[in-house]
Amino acid sequence: MKQLQRREEIAPDLKWRLEDIYPSDQEWEQDLAKLKASKQSVLDVRGTLTSGENLLRALQIQDEIGLLADRVIAYSHMRKDEDNTNSRYQAHAAQAMAVAVELSAARSFFLPEILALDPDQVKGWIQETPGLQVYAHYLENILRLQPHTLPAEQEELLAAAGEMAQAPGNIFRMFNNADLKFPEVKNDHGEVVELTHGRYGQLLESQQREVRKGAFDALYATYASWKNTLGATFVASAKKELYFARARKYRSSLEAALYEDNVAPEVYTNLVSSIHDHLPLLHRYVRLRKKLLGLEELHMYDLYVPMVADQDMEIPRQEAVGMVQTGLHHLGAQYLSDLDKSFTDGWIDWLENRGKTSGAYSWGTYGVHPYVLLNYQETLNDVFTLAHELGHAMHTFYSDKNQEFVNAGYTIFVAEVASTLNEALLMDDLLRKTKDPKKRAYLLNHFLEQYRGTVFRQTMFAEFEMIVHGKIGEGESLTSEVLSEIYYDLNKKYYGEDIVVDEAIAMEWARIP
Repeated sequence: MKQLQRREEIAPDLKWRLEDIYPSDQEWEQDLAKLKASKQSVLDVRGTLTSGENLLRALQIQDEIGLLADRVIAYSHMRKDEDNTNSRYQAHAAQAMAVAVELSAARSFFLPEILALDPDQVKGWIQETPGLQVYAHYLENILRLQPHTLPAEQEELLAAAGEMAQAPGNIFRMFNNADLKFPEVKNDHGEVVELTHGRYGQLLESQQREVRKGAFDALYATYASWKNTLGATFVASAKKELYFARARKYRSSLEAALYEDNVAPEVYTNLVSSIHDHLPLLHRYVRLRKKLLGLEELHMYDLYVPMVADQDMEIPRQEAVGMVQTGLHHLGAQYLSDLDKSFTDGWIDWLENRGKTSGAYSWGTYGVHPYVLLNYQETLNDVFTLAHELGHAMHTFYSDKNQEFVNAGYTIFVAEVASTLNEALLMDDLLRKTKDPKKRAYLLNHFLEQYRGTVFRQTMFAEFEMIVHGKIGEGESLTSEVLSEIYYDLNKKYYGEDIVVDEAIAMEWARIP
């Protein structure tokens, strides 16, 4: 029986090197203490924003504290993500967020004080005060937020509620990554293995249908057994968003979520509408999949298996590295040279272990190289996940290298551009040099799956959230049964009549973070 390995059993060269942020926990604790003590520096600038020079000083103090908080939070949370059952790092992450919330409350006067100034005066200071030009975009955004910024006392109350507001998300992460245990299932070789988040995707690609169905049924039965807890947590999260949206005088949670990035709600709703218009393409793809797999009935657990038999690709880590390096050669010698650092300098945490956060992401902190969390299972999909997350990492690397701290961050609205570009370049390279018809068909199958997942499936997620948040905004009461019904109906709408939409898929809303 193959049990998931523990963190200490993984070789050091397969782990990220968080010591590049803090050589030890003791240094982190020292910076946490500094961060706590910085509250007075924040309070000292209250009521002083009377000149360009004073505004510059306040912004520089804010940046200094923000950078320190960034490091303290990133280190503690990535340590926790290594193994969510580790109580030491659970406590560290909680401490970091508690201090951050306290500082957020302390600086809640800042936006109202800037907005109380004459906008033309602020624009004049930007032009006249050396060093303040760096903050031009930041200040313009603040002025744009004026209709949704409250008086200082009310801003302080909202900021102080920040730690409490994070509770639904924190509860889900701990449940999903630390407490939730799946049953044992059989793999392609007939071996009994522990089902995990990482293995689930691998098992769904099995050419043996009973393996796919076994993994699918086991996973969703597990989530269904916790449906009431997960439903209550999800609804609490949505109600939290509505509370803050209304407190800031937004018309909806949707508008509140988009406003900071200066995106109109119509962009979101037009995306959903446009995808609806093109659902016949997805229905056609479903029919093609059913035909090529030779199935009388196509089920939800048949959506991920390659349509080309006998072409499963097991890709060891080093081979994946070579594929990504070659695939991204169009981006130039400097990019490849910088990319190589990710493979040699401790940027990547490669393997799944017990308690590790599922999925994949790129994170980090300004002034230190970015990091990538993976749960690598040697599939083609994992190779593209590597390319995708390195797209985020390199975006961050170059943004940090070329921008000041206040300007280095990028919005979620553009965050996926660099990552999906990397996937497209990798696919283009593989298709160009693959001549074997079956292997090319295998790659094209993956390309179609990328498109289904990135365009149609993500939009279905977005529509689910739009529906749910809309109903909560209208005062409707939502239970896990209602959430499942909404999600099930969306699956039927998106995938069409040529697939059996299994009842178990109704619980997928509870799995996707």
